[in-house]
Amino acid sequence: MKKIIALICFSIILGKLSYSNDQNTTTEAPPSVSIPMIPMLPATPTTDTTVDEQENVTEWELEKISTFHLETKVNVIVPLEIITDVEIKALVVDDAKVTVPFELEMNKAPDKKDFYKLNYSETEIDIDSDGAIDTKIYSPTYINEKVVKDNYLVIDGANISKEGVHKKRVYITVELKEEI
Repeated sequence: MKKIIALICFSIILGKLSYSNDQNTTTEAPPSVSIPMIPMLPATPTTDTTVDEQENVTEWELEKISTFHLETKVNVIVPLEIITDVEIKALVVDDAKVTVPFELEMNKAPDKKDFYKLNYSETEIDIDSDGAIDTKIYSPTYINEKVVKDNYLVIDGANISKEGVHKKRVYITVELKEEI
C-alpha cells in the first residue's frame, strides 16, 4: 500500500515538472497574469554613511554612547472590601421584637483606625411595603478589624401587617471617613 501511494505521488510530481518544462519551451507569451516584482530592500542600512554636496561619501561617527537604567517603584493599594454575603432568615411571631446579630468579613484588616465605615443602601426598611418602618440595621460607626462583629438587625413584629415570607436586598459598601 505504501508503495502504491509513493508511486502515485512520484507520477504526479513528474507530470507537473514536465508540464512546467513544456510551458517554458513555447514561444507564445503566457496568459495575462502579471506577478508584481517586489524589490528586496534591507530593513536598515548596512553602513552609516551620508553623501555631502560634493558627492563624497563620509562615514558617521558616534560622539557619545549612553546606557540608561530605570528603576520603577509602584505603590499598589488594595481597597478594603466586604467578602461575605449575609443572608438573614428570621421567624417573627405576632408583635415580637427579634434581634438578629450578623458578622461582616473584610478582605484585610484596615490599615488606619477610625477611617473606614460601612454604608448601607438603606438602614430603615419597610419589609412588607405597608408604609411603616419595621426593620432597622445597626452597625458600628467605623471598621477597625477584619471581622466586624457588632452588627445586628432588629425586626419589630408590631409594624408588620402582612403575613408571609418577605424579602429585601440591602447593599453594603465601604467608604472613607470624610476629612475636613
